Amino acid sequence: MRHRNTTKKLDRKKAPREAMLNNMAVSIILFEKIKTTEAKAKVVKPLLEKMITRSKVKSVHNKQLLGRHLPDKKAVQKLLDVLGPRYKDRKGGYCRIIKIGPRLGDGAKMAQIELV
Repeated sequence: MRHRNTTKKLDRKKAPREAMLNNMAVSIILFEKIKTTEAKAKVVKPLLEKMITRSKVKSVHNKQLLGRHLPDKKAVQKLLDVLGPRYKDRKGGYCRIIKIGPRLGDGAKMAQIELV
């Protein structure tokens, strides 16, 4: 049963939405901060936190699992070599969302998502 399991659709079908979120996760991992809309930031945060938690233990299995979601091999390597050891003692809360005001063109709520 799927009671109360909701997913933000972000006005996209499943495959384009997943591709967008995976690419956003790669950008956050590589650059450690990006500017995006508030809704997208809230959706990508749990995805990214699960990836960082997975990367704490460096193993072939975790590398394969991360590689399924991240299209860039450099991002997987950075997760396992840099971010995993950095957050080894932290129990969660690896990302922070900072609201930065509306976008000039259409007034969309913008936010900056960054690694702590």
